[in-house]
Amino acid sequence: MILKYLVDEFEHEVNSTRRLLQMVPEKDLDYRPSEISWTMAELAQHIATIYYWYVGTLTKDVYDMADDHLERSEANDIKATLALFERNVELARAALNSLTEEKLQDQWTMKFGEQVLLGPMPRGIVSRGFLFNHIYHHRGELIVYLRATGNKIPGMYGPTYEESQKA
Repeated sequence: MILKYLVDEFEHEVNSTRRLLQMVPEKDLDYRPSEISWTMAELAQHIATIYYWYVGTLTKDVYDMADDHLERSEANDIKATLALFERNVELARAALNSLTEEKLQDQWTMKFGEQVLLGPMPRGIVSRGFLFNHIYHHRGELIVYLRATGNKIPGMYGPTYEESQKA
């Protein structure tokens, strides 16, 4: 039953993430709110990249990031980032659909070579924290970037402020 909810949430949130990434304008790709922050382009690409991590997280008991060969697009090309997002969503969807309720209980560990980065912990917990919530966190950042540069944002869980003022 939990797995069905995860799949449903994934599908709903992919659409929200897509709409948000589609709002990133080329003119503001170099915007960064501080010298230690990512640019808008880098943040958008990171969001697209997180979907790639679903594969290693959901299909391997030990995900060694040192052995993974992550494909990235040119960060300053929002069309390439959107294409990367779409490819990674398909990979993530397949990995999520390969799960069973039992596999959600399996212990999972993330490593970088010999260094343990996360875990061991149940895959279901990792799915929520490392994958789903990680995306939501960075989407919130991207919304702030878009607002700070005067751009529109899509309603994620209801109308935006601007949409509610028109009513």
